[in-house]
Amino acid sequence: MKPGQKVIVALRKMIASGELKDGERIAEIPTAEALGVSRMPVRTALRALEQEGLVAKLGARGYAARGPTAAQIDGAIEVRGALEGLAARQAASRVLDRALKSAFRRCIEVGDTLFAKGHLVDGDLERFHDYNVRFHDLLVGASGNQAIQNALSRNNHLPFASAAALALDWDDQAAEFVHLQTAHNQHRIVLDAILTGDQETAERVMRSHARIATAGSGVFERLGIERNLPTVGLS
Repeated sequence: MKPGQKVIVALRKMIASGELKDGERIAEIPTAEALGVSRMPVRTALRALEQEGLVAKLGARGYAARGPTAAQIDGAIEVRGALEGLAARQAASRVLDRALKSAFRRCIEVGDTLFAKGHLVDGDLERFHDYNVRFHDLLVGASGNQAIQNALSRNNHLPFASAAALALDWDDQAAEFVHLQTAHNQHRIVLDAILTGDQETAERVMRSHARIATAGSGVFERLGIERNLPTVGLS
């Protein structure tokens, strides 16, 4: 895992789990030493997490954790699920052109290749991140509805609302393989529903899909939020 991604994932998990308390200052040097990286990846990660609403700038004193509440996380994820579910429904109601179908299939093939070996290796998190963001971008674009993109852009600044905001336990790679593969299989179900015009399935699975982002972090269990992951058609 690249240093920058390692820091983002680690800090995201520490904030989600409550290890870093709300308002607790995150000092660059001790954090870099604890994670075995230089200060630059920590600085970059903190800026990224500020955009996600998980840290707050303290002026010249750096950053502090913003511990999300159950209501904040649940609300943001619910909105994302509703918006992406609508995007999937609208995409399924349209006839996609050949170029967009091809882009979707190439994207899914990246995921298929990633999980074909049956385990995760160094660099897979970055590959999944890029593949995952690509799928979600294609989905919203396929809806043909710019208002959905605009609403998602605003919602993405809330804790765990963005498709990129994965909270993972990299110490348990076997569990994370299952976690991420489930997300990939959901992508495949949604794409199949879009291509066959099954608006109902496309929207239902995409709504539930939003909740998988933090499924491996323990944040839902800690805050008592129901996961509501879809169970149909997964393989």
